[in-house]
Amino acid sequence: MSASSFLVSFINILFNVLTLAIFGRVLASWVDPFANNRITQILRDITEPILAPIRSLMPNTMMFDFSPIIATLLLQALGKLLLGALVR
Repeated sequence: MSASSFLVSFINILFNVLTLAIFGRVLASWVDPFANNRITQILRDITEPILAPIRSLMPNTMMFDFSPIIATLLLQALGKLLLGALVR
């Protein structure tokens, strides 16, 4: 396995795991909104560095937090951009 194919695989897995962590956090927030469960706390710790800057740039929409949707779209776009640059 060459270094570039290893890097492509790593980036692909990393971005997929981060996307799944965001999705898991959204689902966990419906079941455990106060993050009392250890899994919910881990998901929060993983995703908060991604979601907090996005949330700070967005207008306050009261009940709805659109930062996970935007973060997912940005992660997917960034992943494709990085992978496209590495595959050339």
